[in-house]
Amino acid sequence: MTDKKKYGLIDSDLNNVISILLKNQKIDEIILFGSRAKGNFKKGSDIDIALKGATLKLIDIIDVTIEIDSLLLPYKFDLIIFDRINEKALIDHINRIGIVLFSKKNQEE
Repeated sequence: MTDKKKYGLIDSDLNNVISILLKNQKIDEIILFGSRAKGNFKKGSDIDIALKGATLKLIDIIDVTIEIDSLLLPYKFDLIIFDRINEKALIDHINRIGIVLFSKKNQEE
């Protein structure tokens, strides 16, 4: 049986990445953006993910990136901290087309 694909990713791969991210309690929201969210990705397109969390630091991104890399998935992940983005156009892009993969707010309701 083949795993379903969403955003050009095998469901189990995406779920494994989300599970790794959720180990970090500082992450409040996980947002997929870029070509994967727009649906115009190509085979080798990276996976752009913005992370929201008031106390997130660069070391948190490094830690989860190392763990994601250890999965040996055939994708490149580009993780950014939303609150540290300085480029207004990128913020607007994420707010406009970003797909929320996880939100603590939704979990609490």
